[in-house]
Amino acid sequence: MLITTTDTVHGYEVTKYLGIVTAEVVYGTNILRDFLAGIRDVIGGRTGSYEKVFEKGQQEAIKKLEKRAQKLAAHGVIGVKVDTGTMNLDEKGVLFLITATGTAVQLESRN
Repeated sequence: MLITTTDTVHGYEVTKYLGIVTAEVVYGTNILRDFLAGIRDVIGGRTGSYEKVFEKGQQEAIKKLEKRAQKLAAHGVIGVKVDTGTMNLDEKGVLFLITATGTAVQLESRN
């Protein structure tokens, strides 16, 4: 299945728009990771542990997006956008939210 951020696909024609598909991934924070990230905030530098969480979450969201599009008999998802955000639970807890959205389509080769 083709997953792309563009709204057109070179060499293919969209023959049917099947609708918007979305996928969400939510991660809770981790005390050790938060502590280490806090130290990096004080001394400077990147927080690799959180970068890995977001990278993994984005990949999972795109996989979920693909599965939901397959249920619609789609050949691809175009116009894909991945967003990240946080939700505060209380003064001690935060959830990371990663959302992928796109349009499920059926495609036909122009060849």
